[in-house]
Amino acid sequence: MNTSTATTTDALGAPVPVVSYSPVVLSVPGRPVDLQVRVSVPATGTGLPVILLSHGHGPSNNLSSLNGYAPLADFWAAHGFAVIQPTHLTSRTLSHLVADAPGAPDFWRSRAEDMTHVLDRLDVLERTVPQLAGRIDPAKVALAGHSLGGFTAALLLGAGLDDPDTGKVVHLADPRIKAGVLLAAPGRGGEVLNGPMAEQWPIIGAVDFSTMTTPALVVAGDKDDSRHFTDMGPDWHADPYTLAPGPKTLLTLFDAEHGLGGIAGYDAAETTDENPARVAALARLAAAYLRTRLHPGDSAWRTECEALTTGPDAVGRVESK
Repeated sequence: MNTSTATTTDALGAPVPVVSYSPVVLSVPGRPVDLQVRVSVPATGTGLPVILLSHGHGPSNNLSSLNGYAPLADFWAAHGFAVIQPTHLTSRTLSHLVADAPGAPDFWRSRAEDMTHVLDRLDVLERTVPQLAGRIDPAKVALAGHSLGGFTAALLLGAGLDDPDTGKVVHLADPRIKAGVLLAAPGRGGEVLNGPMAEQWPIIGAVDFSTMTTPALVVAGDKDDSRHFTDMGPDWHADPYTLAPGPKTLLTLFDAEHGLGGIAGYDAAETTDENPARVAALARLAAAYLRTRLHPGDSAWRTECEALTTGPDAVGRVESK
């Protein structure tokens, strides 16, 4: 059991203790290994909205799995969400098992399908996790993803993808997902995808954001310069906002690099811009955005934006369309 000690405002309410249960093992026909997920929920409350959280790739062994992103998962669960984290086939924890499996190494289709499988079996998760039965609201589902997880989120929110094997455009959107948060997600392809990693991960540049119609908050660090993919600079990570139709909101975090202050794990060594205050602000803003999207009329987003993105101590700037 975890507890959150972050300070809070009336917009999100006081944090409550969090119960985290893992692994919940879901057998998926055709998947080379079972799908394992972590479920983190507040110890009290009903009608819990769901956040599916898609991990990135990263250099650590366990952060790219159900064991990562505790700074976000803990906060969101402490403030009323049921957070569900799968271990995708791209996880370093599975490399020795799936290196030769179909779809390797990017497993782009499988990553998106993992989320669909989870939504198909929310009832199984409710029955499996102690004291969770009847507490989830399956009509209020959101999705968040960091880095490669942001790529996965874009597909589930409606972006198209040119399948390199068939040449056909694939759409994997899930209409059950009502809102999303893309965290340091990759941007456009084409001529701007010219870094040394672009050749190894060409699928990154195959996304078409013009059909990503689901409402989303796109979070980009103004120091997130991913030269291994592009020389476009930090603006590349704003592409899911710039190139997608509304309703979309862009949160640009000041001085943030790809780790956005350290969201992938507490005290993670590879975080190049460690800043606990930035992580706390991002967790609050994302929770407020999703709360307002899933509960129209809720004032959390407006309140948190006024507190965190205005004035001399603003953590970033916000624009919407």
